[in-house]
Amino acid sequence: MRTIGLIGGMSWESSAEYYRLVNQDVRERLGGQHNARSLMVTVDFAEIEAMQRAGDWDGAGKVLAEAAASLERGGADLIGLCTNTMHLVADQIEAAVSVPFVHLVDATADSIRAAGVGRVGLLATRFTMEMPFYTERMAGHGIEVVVPPAEDRDVVHEIIYNELTLGVVNEDSRRAYRRFMADLAERGCEGIIFGCTEITLLVDEGDGPVPVFDSTRLHAERLVTLALA
Repeated sequence: MRTIGLIGGMSWESSAEYYRLVNQDVRERLGGQHNARSLMVTVDFAEIEAMQRAGDWDGAGKVLAEAAASLERGGADLIGLCTNTMHLVADQIEAAVSVPFVHLVDATADSIRAAGVGRVGLLATRFTMEMPFYTERMAGHGIEVVVPPAEDRDVVHEIIYNELTLGVVNEDSRRAYRRFMADLAERGCEGIIFGCTEITLLVDEGDGPVPVFDSTRLHAERLVTLALA
């Protein structure tokens, strides 16, 4: 089994979910008392979030690239970034290491294509929904991505940053997300991407009228598959 390196802390709640998922998946595949061989570097999300607000993506990329390099020095054989939004700086991370960087969007897109879905809705941070790094990479896989209208995007984003990253789960927010999912389905989306690693704290596949593609789970599964290959 190869060692999985995880860049976490954005937020720590979602990083804990990654840790749970990779270990649970290894146990299911191998049985017994098996765990995933893993390392995690946790960055300070307050620093990253401030850089996001300031638009200092290069600075944030340098922080995460150094985190990846430290994982490689520690013995990681492959690296995953435990956040959707910061895949915006994936190129900087990949350039900092010689071991494989496992891209979350690719893992999610492969599952969407395997399901025969070509048009999906995206719920994520404002950065992920509005900046091209995510939708363009999905388009490269032949997948059309639809996002909520601007007013709804604001609500989706605020719930993530003001509630979910702080561990707050609000029933009114759950109802709002269900409405956004229904609206996307009405606009012809055949599936919904949970494109933020905290969203599953609030809603799950039973909350939407079309299939859900949980990027966190799909990414964790890909990491395990490669670690066991």
